[in-house]
Amino acid sequence: MRVVFFGSPHTALPALNGLLSAGHEIKLIITQPDRPAGRGKKLTPPAVKVFAEDHGLPYLQPEKIRKDEKILEVIKEADPEVNMVVAYGQIIPGPIIHLPPLKSLNIHFSLLPKYRGAAPVQWAILNGERFTGVTIFQLTEKMDEGPILSQEVVPILPRENAHELETRLAHVGARLMLQTLEKIHSLEPKEQEHSLATLAPKLTKEQGLIDWRQPAEVIDRKVRAFYGWPGAFTFLTGQRLEIISGQVTQGIMPQAGPGEVVQIDRSGIYVCCGQKSFYLIEKVKPEGRKEMSAHSFSLGGKVRVGTILG
Repeated sequence: MRVVFFGSPHTALPALNGLLSAGHEIKLIITQPDRPAGRGKKLTPPAVKVFAEDHGLPYLQPEKIRKDEKILEVIKEADPEVNMVVAYGQIIPGPIIHLPPLKSLNIHFSLLPKYRGAAPVQWAILNGERFTGVTIFQLTEKMDEGPILSQEVVPILPRENAHELETRLAHVGARLMLQTLEKIHSLEPKEQEHSLATLAPKLTKEQGLIDWRQPAEVIDRKVRAFYGWPGAFTFLTGQRLEIISGQVTQGIMPQAGPGEVVQIDRSGIYVCCGQKSFYLIEKVKPEGRKEMSAHSFSLGGKVRVGTILG
């Protein structure tokens, strides 16, 4: 099948690689422009562009696809039977969506209509969901509202962070996409139940601030959901301290207030949270430094029993 592929980050690669491996013809790839990244703000290409160059596939990087009139003409020349969209990162205009005979299909990392938006994996973890999934649906001009072709339920593992879950969903989505394409002509699209829709808007850096008055379980979900970007963080002596990983812990019963360090050992830093619950910080990333174990960080002397975080 002739395909124009829209995608940008690493999570789009399993689908793109799957299409190639299954013998589909990638006529063109549309991906995001190179962006500054890292502490040095070095101009960095999206993962899909790197893949395209490595495999000799044609690609374009429109700054604003909705305002680039030439893109539609180039896609017409590619003559796709279907557009496949995975985490592209821009709103695709209607003329492009409806151009191929099979229109445009999107791989979304939730069980639509739940968690429509840019951060479905993060919000599923934040909200304490036990299950999420992948949806293959027909793209429309409205965000994540198109009719559904196929879905698969995926359990969220107890200590899984957003990066780990998203990686698993990307591979599930690639497999489900290929299965969907195989029987595309016999599938009956199912309209979403819009009254059941929930939203998963893009996260902000400010949302990553930990409130130690919340129960440890809520804090644990935030740390897992914000892993990678934008990061869950607290403050220590005025410096930002990102919490990379940790877990809810039991069996500690000291008299302490929220944010107070109650114990430090090789496992990490134990902090009192709301409702007299406790959270064990296992890995941290101090401001301007590399990721390290919480115990190694404690050896620097900036944190000790009785220290108040936040």
